[in-house]
Amino acid sequence: MIPDTSAMDRPAEGRRFLSRRTLAIAIPALLLLLGGAIVFPSLSRWLGSERSADLARLRLGEVARGDLERDLAVEGRIVAAFHPTLFSPAQGIVQLAVKAGETVSRGQALARVESPDLESRRKQEQSSLLSLESDLARQRILAREDDLENRQRIDLLGVKVEAARRALDRARRIREEGILNDVDYEKAEDDLRLATLELDHARGKAQLAAETLEAETRNRELQVERQKLVLQDVARQIDDLTIRAPFDGLLSRLDVQDRDAVTPGRALVTVVDLSAFEIEINVPETYADEIDPGTPAVVRYAGGDYQGEVRSLSPEVQGSQVKGTVAFSGVAPQGLKQNQRVPVRLVLESKTGVLKVARGPFLESGGGRQAYVVDGDRATLRTIQVGALSVAEVEVLSGLEVGEQIIISDTTRFEGATTIYLH
Repeated sequence: MIPDTSAMDRPAEGRRFLSRRTLAIAIPALLLLLGGAIVFPSLSRWLGSERSADLARLRLGEVARGDLERDLAVEGRIVAAFHPTLFSPAQGIVQLAVKAGETVSRGQALARVESPDLESRRKQEQSSLLSLESDLARQRILAREDDLENRQRIDLLGVKVEAARRALDRARRIREEGILNDVDYEKAEDDLRLATLELDHARGKAQLAAETLEAETRNRELQVERQKLVLQDVARQIDDLTIRAPFDGLLSRLDVQDRDAVTPGRALVTVVDLSAFEIEINVPETYADEIDPGTPAVVRYAGGDYQGEVRSLSPEVQGSQVKGTVAFSGVAPQGLKQNQRVPVRLVLESKTGVLKVARGPFLESGGGRQAYVVDGDRATLRTIQVGALSVAEVEVLSGLEVGEQIIISDTTRFEGATTIYLH
């Protein structure tokens, strides 16, 4: 019996299409070719660019059409619109009634100046007034007395005239009877004429005396009135020695200590009106000619914008700055504090329907004449022209179109390269 051949059989491997060695070489080569196909466009763009930059570290701005306000950002300081300093009206010793920082109400006594000189003068003026009033009363008595004497004299002369007239009538009747001679009759006529003249002169003198006495009395009355005015003025000065609050507010500063000796015109206290605030601003000298009273302003406070306007601008330049004052146009925000710092934006010009882009350091880098326009992963330098500038935006006059993006970051590091690769 012939045994089988199983002991001599060997498993035979099937023939492969590619050997393992070939696959070990082909697969990496294929992956390399695939990666090269993917990277080649970017690599070619990178090789064709003069500079490269990390896009994540750049700020981009999109060109759009809209309204633009050319404005100026300045820093403002809150000040009270009314903060008068009250001064000493006379020489004396000051006595304070309040302390710095206290809230005061209108008419409240803040301090008082003790002035012995004014008190002494008031007593002197009162004495002078009493003396003049006494002289006036005496003058009125003398006027009535002189008037009485003049009326008495006139009455007596009137009786004398009547007696002379009756004597003349008797002389006329006696003469008609042939008993009285002409000499006696003429004497009776002369007596009547003399009595009449004396009466007329007495009446004239009485009239003149009455006018004189009236003038003298009027003069004394005017002296009394004048002295009353003097006394009232002294009383007013004494009343002014009490320094009172001109309005409801806050006593912000004391310029003297209690019981200090003060002179006329010495600053005593400063009162701040907390109901009305203004903003002091410093405007760069180069912009001063563009700002006038009434220029719109926007005050930024506590996350909100409040409308205002420039109220005044100083004609003097100090340290290349011009001082100005901004007042709120509407309701002022609550919680404002004296000397608080707030940002203020002055609106110099408003334009509508213009091309604009966000403002950035690229303006200074390119002098406002160049910008890098982004197209995919490449940025190309382009010549542009800008117009009005605002705090946050800039007007584009030419060189850019709506929807284009530009690099608004500092482009100095690109050193004027024409093309930038962005990765």
